[in-house]
Amino acid sequence: MACLAQPPFMMSTNSVPRVRSPMQKVLKNSHAVHLHTLSYIRMKHSPVCCTKLTRWEPSSATYTPTESADDSFLTKTANIFETLSSVSTDEAQETNSEKRIDASNQTRPEVQFLKWPMWLFGPSLLLITGMVPTLWLPLSSVFLGPNIASLLSLVGLDCIFNLGATLFLLMADSCARPKLPAQACKSKPPFSYQFWNMVATVTGFIIPLMMAFGSQKGFLQPQLPFISFSVLLGPYLLLISVQILTEMLTWHWQSPVWLVTPVVYEAYRLLQLMRGLKLGTELSAPAWMMHTIRGLVSWWVLILSMQLMRVAWYAGFTSRTHHQQ
Repeated sequence: MACLAQPPFMMSTNSVPRVRSPMQKVLKNSHAVHLHTLSYIRMKHSPVCCTKLTRWEPSSATYTPTESADDSFLTKTANIFETLSSVSTDEAQETNSEKRIDASNQTRPEVQFLKWPMWLFGPSLLLITGMVPTLWLPLSSVFLGPNIASLLSLVGLDCIFNLGATLFLLMADSCARPKLPAQACKSKPPFSYQFWNMVATVTGFIIPLMMAFGSQKGFLQPQLPFISFSVLLGPYLLLISVQILTEMLTWHWQSPVWLVTPVVYEAYRLLQLMRGLKLGTELSAPAWMMHTIRGLVSWWVLILSMQLMRVAWYAGFTSRTHHQQ
């Protein structure tokens, strides 16, 4: 509300002599004009209050907090100019980040074009490092007898496969990432999957150790020497340990390849066990050892089938979620 007030002003008058004509003297009796001297007449003007502003006076800005608003209005610094400068700096940084995101989105199709060869190179690398040495390499060039050299040769073959499997999983993870970098890609497996998958892997790891322990204690006859057992199932146990470590890393990083990792390792594990059956014949392994290896083959075929069914279930679950969204 604007208030208009004027200070009191002083008005003084002096007596002015008037010249009277004869005609005016006649009218003197009927109309007597008395002129009094008004000295120092003070006129006081009371203030006038109005709510309407003039056209040239700007309206004042007001701030009315709402119920949902918090007490964060200009509370960054004690100086309002520093607050405004900091706000403008934040806005400039947000603008620059948006520009960088737009620039990255523009260059993203080129990166996606580079991913297409991975669809062929990744499986080819897995085939070369895993299947070719096991299927086409003569067993006599690898197995030289129940000794350390044969054990190291078999472990070297498995290390070559592990290198190819790691590169394959890295390329699969890169292909599974979203096209836009601003989109987050976090795929966390359910706890039930982690639990039962770990139970199956640990079971396949404990059974051979129990059989070896029973052989060393004399519960299983005839006894199998430790070096022969190492040649038959040593690389198998080592690769299971690598699989457990790899799966735990994919779960921790929430990588999309957590569903593919056990399939890759379990498929190669079947080749390991089939190779163990051939080596068991060369080493004249006892019958209980051969039956153990056959039981492990059946166990991992069952687990691999369940993994493939889980892949099919996950594909249907993803399709239903996409339609619901």
